[in-house]
Amino acid sequence: MADDGNIISNLDLGGNGEDTAPAAGMISQYVKDLSVENPNAPDAFSWQDAPQVDIQFNIAARPINDEVQEVEMKIVVTAKCEAGTAYIVDLSYCALIGMRNIDQAQAHAFTYAEAPRIIFPFARRVLADAVRDAGFPPLMLEPIDFNGLYVQQLAGQQGEGAPVGNA
Repeated sequence: MADDGNIISNLDLGGNGEDTAPAAGMISQYVKDLSVENPNAPDAFSWQDAPQVDIQFNIAARPINDEVQEVEMKIVVTAKCEAGTAYIVDLSYCALIGMRNIDQAQAHAFTYAEAPRIIFPFARRVLADAVRDAGFPPLMLEPIDFNGLYVQQLAGQQGEGAPVGNA
């Protein structure tokens, strides 16, 4: 074609210009809800024992329309010492994800494994800042293998009927 002096090539996309290629991506991310409790301040700042930190995760999704879902990562962190509760941080961090022309299994995997993997570093930063702003050393969460947890959940549901792991 270039020999003919034509620099525009025929990509032969088929159809009438309709977008039929599979696509998935992040539209936006946001803090939906954030609660920070420091119930024993200022006494908690002088406690000498290291707090026992309990972290609970939950991933949920809800459809916004045919091509957009809201994925919500709910994280609740509770730090307790012998003398009482040092702090509680309750975060709902969300993302709007768009998907089109993707089969149901791939859409489910993207929603519950890939989207949480993408948004977790941002939620982790919000938690670290919230704990620091409450007067404590920032909470530095380790990376989480959301894909591995997703595969475990599927295996548990297909095998014994009971979910495996916490995601």
